[in-house]
Amino acid sequence: MNKFWIMLGHTYFSKLKSKSFIISTVITLLFIVGLSNLERIISLFDSDETKEIVVIDESNQLYPFFEQQMSIFEGIDVKQSDKGEGELEEDVLQDEINGYLILNVDEEGLPTASYYSKSMTESDIQQAIEQSLQQMKLAIGTQQLGIDAAKLQQLYAPVEIEKVALLDTAKSEEELNQARGLVYVLLFVIYFAVILYANMIAMEVANEKSSRIMEILVSSMSPIQQMFAKIFGIALLSLTQFLLIASVGFTSMKLNSENGIGIGGFLQFNEVPIQTFVYAIIFFVLGYFLYSTLAAFLGSLVSKIEDVQQLITPLTFVIVAAFMIAMFGLSTPEASFIKITSFIPFFTPMIMFLRVGMVHVPAWEIALSIALLIGTILLFTWFGAKVYKGGVLLYGKTSSFKDIKKAMQLTKED
Repeated sequence: MNKFWIMLGHTYFSKLKSKSFIISTVITLLFIVGLSNLERIISLFDSDETKEIVVIDESNQLYPFFEQQMSIFEGIDVKQSDKGEGELEEDVLQDEINGYLILNVDEEGLPTASYYSKSMTESDIQQAIEQSLQQMKLAIGTQQLGIDAAKLQQLYAPVEIEKVALLDTAKSEEELNQARGLVYVLLFVIYFAVILYANMIAMEVANEKSSRIMEILVSSMSPIQQMFAKIFGIALLSLTQFLLIASVGFTSMKLNSENGIGIGGFLQFNEVPIQTFVYAIIFFVLGYFLYSTLAAFLGSLVSKIEDVQQLITPLTFVIVAAFMIAMFGLSTPEASFIKITSFIPFFTPMIMFLRVGMVHVPAWEIALSIALLIGTILLFTWFGAKVYKGGVLLYGKTSSFKDIKKAMQLTKED
C-alpha cells in the first residue's frame, strides 16, 4: 500500500509542478478575474466622447419633437443643421460629426427619415433614431385618429399573468431561473473537467509506456495499483485546481457585484436549495471516476502518445453527446427523452443533475440513477483493471479496440 501512495504522490506533484498545469491554471484565473470585472474593463476602453448627429428638418415641424425623444439616450447629441447636405457629408467624412439625418413627412403626415454616416457599424445611434421616430409616428397617428393617448398606452402595456404551480414541490419562477443559471455553469464545469482530466490520465499512462518506464513500474507494484494511483492523483490535481478557481472566482465576484454573487445578477444562488449543490458534487465525482477509469485502460493500450487521441475519441464523443443533450434539456427538463437518457450511466452525471437542479425528481429515480452509475463504475473498474494489467505490457503497433482482447489474454497469462 505504501507503493500506492508513492505513485499517487508522484502523479500529483509531477503534474502540479508541470508548466502546462501552471500556465493553464494562471490563464483560467485571469479569465475568471477578467470576466467578473468585465464592466470595469470595458469602461476603461469606452470613450466619454459624445456622438453627434445633425438634423435637416425639411418638414419644418418635426425637429422639436425628435429632439425631445432623442434626449432620453445618453451619449448622443442632436442639433439642427444650418448647412446643406454637401457640407454635412464632408463633415461626416472628416469625422467632425457621426452622421446627419433628413426628416420629412409622407402624404399622411407621418414622419420619414434618411440617415447618412460613414458606415453602418454604429448600431446604437441607428436604434436610437428608429425608436424615436417610432414614438413620433405613434403620437402623430394617435392624434390624427382622435384616440386618447393614455388609453392607447394602456392597451400597449404588457398583460399581467399570475403564474401558479399546483405541485407543492414545484420551484418558483425565481428559483427556477437561479437553478438554470447554476446548472448551466456546472454542466460546463463537468464537461470540461471530464474531458481535460480523463485525457490527462490517458496521456500519463501512454507517456510512461512510450518511455519504457512502465516496465520498471510493473516490476515494483501491480498495474491495478498503478491505475488507481493515477486516477486518484489526477483527482487530487483537479480538486486543487478547482479550489483555486472557485476561491478566486468567488472573491472576485463578491467584490465586484452589487447584488450578491454574480455577473449582472445572472449568478445569484440564494434561492437554490443546498441539496442541489450536494448532487452537483456527487454526480461530478461519479462522472469523473466513470470516465477516468475508461481513459486509464484506453491509455494503457497505446504505445505512442500520438495514438492516444485516436483511441480516446469515441469517449470524447460520448461526453459531447451528454453535454448537448443536457443543453437541450435546459429548456425542456421534463421531456421524456431527457428522463430516459438520465438513466443511461454515460449520460447520468450531466442529465440527471440537470433534472435534479431544474425540476422535482422522485427520490427513487435519483437513487436508481446513482445505483446504475455506481454499478457501471464498478463493472468498468473490474474490467478496466484487467485490461490495464495486460495493456501496460502491450507494445508494438497498438491503437485500436482489438487490442483489448490481447490485453485480456496477457492478464490471464500473468
